[in-house]
Amino acid sequence: MEFDLKKRSFVKEVDPRNESFSLARKFTIDIHKEFGDFIKVVAVFGSSVRKPNAKDIDILVLIDDISIELSAEIAEAYRIIVEKTVAKVSPKLHITTIKLSTFWEYARVGDPIGMNILRDGVPLLDQNIFTPLKHLLLQGKIRPTKESIWNYFSKVPIALQSSRSHILKGAVDLYWAAIDSAHSALMAHGETPPSPEHVPALLRKIFLPKKYVTNDDINLVSELYNQMKNIEHGIIKQISGKTLDDYYKKTVIFTAKMKKLVVNKYS
Repeated sequence: MEFDLKKRSFVKEVDPRNESFSLARKFTIDIHKEFGDFIKVVAVFGSSVRKPNAKDIDILVLIDDISIELSAEIAEAYRIIVEKTVAKVSPKLHITTIKLSTFWEYARVGDPIGMNILRDGVPLLDQNIFTPLKHLLLQGKIRPTKESIWNYFSKVPIALQSSRSHILKGAVDLYWAAIDSAHSALMAHGETPPSPEHVPALLRKIFLPKKYVTNDDINLVSELYNQMKNIEHGIIKQISGKTLDDYYKKTVIFTAKMKKLVVNKYS
């Protein structure tokens, strides 16, 4: 008995004029030539699938860590060859390499990373791994597990704390911008740079009488210094984004004044 097996088509059709896919195919051919069946999947994902000529081309490479033992030597050789291939084909290529066992775990638990790649991804090389998983996802048969849901939610407090620490770091950076610029201006005018806590007093003594700075400028440096110390000692644990933005604007104006004092001295 003869019969036809009709394959389902659910992978997005790609415009042959799409430069992103043209470059991705060159990479796929070269990398498969080097590694053969060690490469299980090469797929394009991200904005390069949605936009005809994206600035960045995201490529997933799944490597076989199940039938092949990944030694340090293999990992290093793979890294070097991928870097050389990217350099040869296009710097627009951004390669994400994932072990087959890891990607399978992403699919098993419905991890958002794996699901996003599967949903949008277009395979250029596929040893019957990516396409079946994509089909299962589109059929609604890959669902997030309770474990995956709580695993992602557990990252929330860390991310919130990190956002606070970034704002605090920004406040410290503004302090150093003000101090460094003040030191530069004072040195340009023949003064030995003082320790940071004495900068406001020296600005008041040297620059205020000549109206190079205002009392508001001097108060800003004092405020930034005191704020930095309170952050350093754990007294200040949180700063609002508005407060940081206000200090940023004032610091930009102050550093511009300090730059003018240096430039005028040496022009």
